Amino acid sequence: MFVLALMAAVGVAALLPARGPAATVASVATAVAIGGLFFLYGARIAPRAAWEGARHWRLHAVVLLCTFALFPLLALGGRWLDGPVLTPALYDGLVYLSVVPSTVQTSIAFTALAGGNVPAAVFSASFSNLAGVLLTPLLAAALLGGSAIFSAGSLGEIAAQLVLPFAAGQAARPWIAAWLERRSFVAHAERGAILLVVYTAFSAGVVAGVWHQVSPGRLAALLAVLAVLLALVLGLTWLAGRLLGFDRPDRVTIVFCGSKKSMATGLPMAAVMFGPAAAAILVVPLMLFHQIQLVVCAILARRWGR
Repeated sequence: MFVLALMAAVGVAALLPARGPAATVASVATAVAIGGLFFLYGARIAPRAAWEGARHWRLHAVVLLCTFALFPLLALGGRWLDGPVLTPALYDGLVYLSVVPSTVQTSIAFTALAGGNVPAAVFSASFSNLAGVLLTPLLAAALLGGSAIFSAGSLGEIAAQLVLPFAAGQAARPWIAAWLERRSFVAHAERGAILLVVYTAFSAGVVAGVWHQVSPGRLAALLAVLAVLLALVLGLTWLAGRLLGFDRPDRVTIVFCGSKKSMATGLPMAAVMFGPAAAAILVVPLMLFHQIQLVVCAILARRWGR
């Protein structure tokens, strides 16, 4: 259903893109939605459980290396794809995808379903997003050159959108945690925020005319590249866990936290660093990868959890 909702958001953006004042309203609404989502993340995550997971520093180091080193190395290793297989903009999007932090909600959910180390997953996924506030813009600027804007201003804007709401949620947790536990709207809030970001980004792309640059053949090639990328990362994260002597629950956590990429974090960051129009094309690999990872990891989690 969420895949259909994403397609619908893209279709609405193509037919009725936000222009002028409407685009400004959509941008403000997007920022508010993302801030609210990270406030909920902060309120839902118990500091005690997170700090219990923090003791597994070797596991978290492996997850961070997978997220911010293995992915970029694989993307750079596919440099030959730029031109023959992917357009320059789509390849840049592949590189951007490689430096985005891990998901929070789905990493924890799949780890729990598969019998992994849940406290470690809570800390690892959360820390990945907090570290990504600095590492994602820094790596994007280093790997994409002048395409990405890395400055104190852009870093502060990203922190204001993601870190401050998360910290506010942690501060408010003693008063609202019990109320949130009785409700299950965090997942709906995450999907709603992503749909709003997708609509805003694609609207900017339609208004700027960037979608004429991508053909169906290139999109099909991109899907194949992303499927191979996910297969490589899943295999390498599992292998790394075995070679480094982690037990099965920790290996499960490494796989599900180290192989994910977050749209909820990556999309607003792209809009800040590249501008809404350019981000419309750059986030296509991230959007498609997000859907592939959800399907594949859901199948793996159910199988490993039996």
